[in-house]
Amino acid sequence: MAYMVNDSYDLPTINYVNCYILDGYSVAGPKERMGKLGEHYDLTVDNDKFGEDTFEKGERKMFATALQGAINKSGVSDSDINAIIGGDLLNQIVSTSFATRGYPIPYLGLYNACGTFVESLVVGAMLVDNYMQHVACVSGSHFSTAERQYRFPLELGVFRSPHSQWTATGAGCTILSNHSAHPCARITKATIGRVVDYGIKDINNMGAAMAPAACDTLLAHLNNTSTKPDDYDLIMTGDLGKLGGYIFGDLTSKKGVVLGDNYMDCGASMYYPEQRTYMGGSGAACSALVFNSMILNQLHNNEIKKMLLIGTGALMSPTTSFQGDSIPSIAHCIQVEYEEELWN
Repeated sequence: MAYMVNDSYDLPTINYVNCYILDGYSVAGPKERMGKLGEHYDLTVDNDKFGEDTFEKGERKMFATALQGAINKSGVSDSDINAIIGGDLLNQIVSTSFATRGYPIPYLGLYNACGTFVESLVVGAMLVDNYMQHVACVSGSHFSTAERQYRFPLELGVFRSPHSQWTATGAGCTILSNHSAHPCARITKATIGRVVDYGIKDINNMGAAMAPAACDTLLAHLNNTSTKPDDYDLIMTGDLGKLGGYIFGDLTSKKGVVLGDNYMDCGASMYYPEQRTYMGGSGAACSALVFNSMILNQLHNNEIKKMLLIGTGALMSPTTSFQGDSIPSIAHCIQVEYEEELWN
């Protein structure tokens, strides 16, 4: 049974007053380093294990490195961080939880699959806008850990479907604050998505499963804010991939909203064709890596003045997939702005 949504677009949009993005940090894997955005990441590693004896321990180290890197880069200290928020793709979000156990800081573990990074920004912005001074939002994924959890053991060498995506390896962290002494971008609005299921059952076709949720949330945000796609310098989805991006554009156009050249998908933009990732990247690392590297630099350099980041997630588990269930999906949207007049 597929659970559809109607056209009422009655999703809430939150307005934030004081949510500043101090800085971010990105740690990427070797395949990502060789991709299109390799020069933009703060740190790239030579091997997927990051010097550890298992892929899982290597993923934890990426999270810890991204977290500490973001804290150092933003100019605050560990003691200034009031909460750490985030998650990953592994069962019980162990990568994030294990990485944060070395910090005596309140911690909120989140899971919305590949949409976890944007979910953490939505929640983090609420906290700094009302209760806290500094919050760290961290998320990521790892091909070698996620692949053997969700699909097949790596040793089998299973052939990949041509419409599949490659789980990105890496972690990204953003430091949010309720104040800033220097010019920086702000999170000004957020639209929280709902679970959408169009009956897709193919675990190799995540883009098709997530595109309807992205469409639902984007249309709600545009409706709530009385804006149109051309009002933004950039509309960016997390990991729909090439095929999912096409479906997303087709769905929005059927609703009268045409996406232009200002639309991009993180997963579709990370790799070269010869890297054989087919439809591009997927995973919680996609939006976390791209946003905390190239995009954040463009925001802070005032090259992007207003943008939307839509985090998409497929909410299945290995058990539900093996039992033949369809794939419910989610999408959350944040609006990020650089308002130069605030600093004049």
